[in-house]
Amino acid sequence: MKPEDDMNIILVGKRHGKSRAVSINAPVAAGLAFIVTALLALAGWSGYQIALGQVEQVEAGDPELVAEWRSKLSEQKDELAQIERNVQQQVDALTLRLGQMQGRLLRLDALGQRFVESGLVASDEFDFDQPAAVGGPEDSLDGDSYTAPELTGMIDQLAKRIEDREQQLRMLDMVTSRQKLEKELYVQGRPITWGWLSSKYGYRSDPFTGKRTWHAGVDLAGKDGSDIISVAGGVVTYADKRYGYGNLVEVDHGEGLVTRYAHAKTIKVSVGDVVQKGQVLALMGSTGRSTGPHVHFEVIRNGKSENPETYIKRARR
Repeated sequence: MKPEDDMNIILVGKRHGKSRAVSINAPVAAGLAFIVTALLALAGWSGYQIALGQVEQVEAGDPELVAEWRSKLSEQKDELAQIERNVQQQVDALTLRLGQMQGRLLRLDALGQRFVESGLVASDEFDFDQPAAVGGPEDSLDGDSYTAPELTGMIDQLAKRIEDREQQLRMLDMVTSRQKLEKELYVQGRPITWGWLSSKYGYRSDPFTGKRTWHAGVDLAGKDGSDIISVAGGVVTYADKRYGYGNLVEVDHGEGLVTRYAHAKTIKVSVGDVVQKGQVLALMGSTGRSTGPHVHFEVIRNGKSENPETYIKRARR
């Protein structure tokens, strides 16, 4: 720039309106330009450093953020695992209860089957081997699944109903068992399946001496080797030979009642055996003081003989 091309800067005063001209030559202008360029460069470098620092802070903060998220994810996994364990425990508890209920239902089925076999319930009316028949029209709306609390409540109600039924059936079983036992112990009927009354209870002429003697039982004649049966359930207390009786079987029916079956050809039971009404005790013969095949039948209550015909002619229970 030439001297005549110097730049003038006119400064105007605000208070008095006076102006002042400042002359700027080339060296001054170049210095000013350098200063401005330096300031801009400094400002740019400072901004770059600030931005770089922020980036470093962000980069330094990323691992902490990742660690925080990892920690939260681990906590959620632990919570999920705990929920799964709780659900599994509930399922195990329900499974255990269902197993227990199945066992109780099996017992109920067994009791029901006993009632069918005993004739108290018609077999064609109740079939305990088959599930109960159910049905009905299908709802067009989709049903909702039961929740765990609802299912638990239903199982509780079912368990209560099963418990009530068990108590009722136990009572019924006790009553029927008692009735059956009483019927078993009820002395009634003849001790033979075929034959006839050959000598009554009481005084008679002795078949060997002809003298008047006491006969403590009745004689029932029949075919040699035919069955001699128990007139009631009980326990065998004697099964062996006895003077005058020959082969003798004695059965205790409880409450002081005892029956005797004498002159048997063969004894079929042993002492201690529990026998049922109608069970074969021995085979008819003529052992001991006897004139032919028959069974000498006695009924003894509290140590005293009673007329067996009373029990033979008794009505069935």
